[in-house]
Amino acid sequence: MKRKSIGIFLVLTAAISWGVSGSVAQFLFTHKQFSTGWLVCIRLLTSGALLLLYLGLTSKTDIWGIWKRRASVVNILIFGLLGMAGVQFTYFAAIESSNAATATLLQYLAPVLIILYTALIRKTIPPFQHIVGIITALLGTYFLVSAGSFSTISIKPEALAWGLSSAFFLALYTLQPAQLLKEFGSTVVVAWGMILGGFGMSFFYPPWKTGDGIFTLSSILAIVFVILFGTLIAFFCYLESLKHLEAAETSLLSCAEPLSAAFLAVIWLKVPFNIYEWIGAFFILTTILLLSLKRRSTERELAEKPI
Repeated sequence: MKRKSIGIFLVLTAAISWGVSGSVAQFLFTHKQFSTGWLVCIRLLTSGALLLLYLGLTSKTDIWGIWKRRASVVNILIFGLLGMAGVQFTYFAAIESSNAATATLLQYLAPVLIILYTALIRKTIPPFQHIVGIITALLGTYFLVSAGSFSTISIKPEALAWGLSSAFFLALYTLQPAQLLKEFGSTVVVAWGMILGGFGMSFFYPPWKTGDGIFTLSSILAIVFVILFGTLIAFFCYLESLKHLEAAETSLLSCAEPLSAAFLAVIWLKVPFNIYEWIGAFFILTTILLLSLKRRSTERELAEKPI
């Protein structure tokens, strides 16, 4: 029981840290004029370098092994430059275009895309539980973006586009590195993915060019929070929780991420969230609960069929 309590604490810490970091990023975009590209670039480069340094100093893992085979080199380049950079940039762009709550909820449509992809490659109809999950996801998205009216869209079209793109890249991020994770472990893969993603972003958003970003004590603390708590600490807590909980349990408890993002956006950043948007949030959270029960087993079965 004690191990389970520790696991619950760790996964909730990770989920809430991810959710809060979205609202902190929104604060940087809205009040301090930092750009999405710059924040993503500096977050990925710094987090990846720190994670790789930590591995090099504390682990016997061969951090360079991933570069010794052509197949793994190709896969890590795809993961870093498309999966990692793609999901980070589209998610933060969705936040900048709307708010952290809406962006996080739209990103959590990724499990639906994973289910549809799985059904497509297997040429089978998804099981009943998954079909119900897809229906609740569609209902949630409808209420979230339309305020209950078929004739209007209550959020900016670009925010919807970025949010749905974020869900797509999160699905790619989840499925594509399956073989890499199996061979080298998640920490090495994520560390190199971050560095490669940040390196690719730096060609478009050099980390030394901050643009109109306003550096104050609060903005510096916010940037540090996004890098440390929203990335490194959250990642470590999530991985550590897997030692104490079943994977399905960690998936269910990860619902705390969109909830924390929504509540913080409303309470701290004063983002207006009407009744229809809360209904949409409820349906999307229901989708997460329905699909996460089988999501991990689906991903394991796909491990031998990387994209």
